[in-house]
Amino acid sequence: MSMTRIFDSRKSWALPYAIFAALFVVLPLILILVYAFTDEQGAFTLANFQKFMSHPEAINTFVYSIGIAAANTIICILVGYPAAYILAMTHMRHAATVVTLFILPMWVNILVRTLATVALFDFADIPLGEGALLFGMAYNFIPFMIYPIYNTLQKMDRSYIEAAEDLGASPLQQFVKVVLPLSMPGVASGILMVFMPTISTFAISELLTMNNIKLFGTTIQENVNNSMWNYGAALSLIMLFLIGASMLFASPDSDSQEGGIR
Repeated sequence: MSMTRIFDSRKSWALPYAIFAALFVVLPLILILVYAFTDEQGAFTLANFQKFMSHPEAINTFVYSIGIAAANTIICILVGYPAAYILAMTHMRHAATVVTLFILPMWVNILVRTLATVALFDFADIPLGEGALLFGMAYNFIPFMIYPIYNTLQKMDRSYIEAAEDLGASPLQQFVKVVLPLSMPGVASGILMVFMPTISTFAISELLTMNNIKLFGTTIQENVNNSMWNYGAALSLIMLFLIGASMLFASPDSDSQEGGIR
């Protein structure tokens, strides 16, 4: 086959992406799976998972991390939904510019943003702790909640609202019966985009709590840094299962529901 035919084929352009996915997605997942179910000698074992179940500290850290991730997700919804609604539904001038300003901090490395938050708390003489942790997480992840909700509301068919208004629905009824249900695909996407990275983060908790509050990601990092690859891989696999379970919040046909009822 000549080089011209290779480059003329559309399938050939997918080859670099397939190689990238194989090396940096599939292979690491296979290694995690292998390490999680083997011991230091390479023999099959379930001892890594038994170790996790027999350590109350690890289980408590796991449950606490879920609680922090859930709390951060709720905060982002409570703050992000009104912001997205105002930007999308009130015909605000330069709304796209304001949305860009929300996303602009994402252009800065997350560690730099977190260090700036630490400096802010030091300047205000506010002690670091759980409150600072939730503030820092909400600050870092709220754009991931605002943008999908804003995008869904922007694409929503406004004729549904007009129809509800013609039928005598109050503004509150229009929101509850029309806007809120149609915006749920964006809310589901926002929950995934906030909850999943929150449950696995460790740098934010270390910096904003002076390493006094340990999350599950920190536990994995410590085991890997101490060359406890097998136990660390088992913990990583447990987190992967949790993240996979959280994806059940997303509707399988959310893409077809965005922007209106089909």
